Amino acid sequence: MILSDELFDKFARLVYMRTGIYYDINKKYYVQKRVEKRAEALEMETLNEYYYMLKFSDDSSEFEKLVNDLTVNETYFFRDFPQLRNFAEDVLPVVVREKKNSKKIKVWSAACSTGEEPYTLSIILQEMLDRPEEWDIQIIASDINTEVLEFAKIGLYETRSVKDVPPEYLEKYFTKRNDKYLVNLNIRKPVVFKRINLVCEDETSAVNGCDFIFCRNCLIYFDDESRRNVISSLYEALNPGGFIFLGHSESVGRISSAFKVQRIGGAIVYSKPK
Repeated sequence: MILSDELFDKFARLVYMRTGIYYDINKKYYVQKRVEKRAEALEMETLNEYYYMLKFSDDSSEFEKLVNDLTVNETYFFRDFPQLRNFAEDVLPVVVREKKNSKKIKVWSAACSTGEEPYTLSIILQEMLDRPEEWDIQIIASDINTEVLEFAKIGLYETRSVKDVPPEYLEKYFTKRNDKYLVNLNIRKPVVFKRINLVCEDETSAVNGCDFIFCRNCLIYFDDESRRNVISSLYEALNPGGFIFLGHSESVGRISSAFKVQRIGGAIVYSKPK
């Protein structure tokens, strides 16, 4: 099947308009392979026919399948350990001290992929909170990819995914099943998985009252306008005094001036002003 530059541009614009994910011409081969796969699965003769079906169909399920194929899901437990240590040892205590009589923590893991990040955050909260069983812990884990969400709900991972889990945590919070590792129920229980398109304001506005938001290694796939819109939505979802964490190659300061910038525990962190 032939994907001309003109038709690639149409596919790229359609994906961008609906998801905020931007593919330039350098990604043509990457997009073409995934578009071809879906068109062949539907036994379509041309990619043009597939494009018009996506654009005008009232049923969004096929577009969802294409997005599942297009989105990258590279992750593992305790990814970017220095940032997580800063969250656990330096930033979390700041929020906990201000909670006073309220023992409720709400975290949003946006673009959670196959679930390693929200489960990692659940483990950290179990370890760092005094008497965690007395806390109301809620972790919203969202992604646009429905396939990875279904995988994440099961909580069963290959050895590669747990390679950076400290040995004592691996023994304490996982059960080995043959050559795989199952996240224990007390870690899975606070985590709620939802499909959320980060550029859809109606969907992001359903999440609010967050003390922490993690949106790591996601904004690199958006253009500047989409980044600003997403960060604005995440800002609205935070409680005053709540913190946001992005990936190491992403910067809140380059996107928005609404956040308070401060140094906590030797790291620059961003919070919503009180």
